[in-house]
Amino acid sequence: MKFKVVITYDAEYSGYVIDVPELVGCMSQGKTIDDALVNIRDAIKGWLEVERKHGRSDIIEPKEVFLGEVTV
Repeated sequence: MKFKVVITYDAEYSGYVIDVPELVGCMSQGKTIDDALVNIRDAIKGWLEVERKHGRSDIIEPKEVFLGEVTV
């Protein structure tokens, strides 16, 4: 399953914050983009697991997570 992510730099944190718009409240962060991407994968897996535990089993186990960035 692929998820689009929004990656933003947070100057106050001095790192990157990633939001998964499709999964309400699923966010993570990291001091580098690579760290933030590793962390968001874990956050997505955790978000999905919580949904399953609450009986919302219609969510499919992700086989692949799409993560990306665009430099302007």
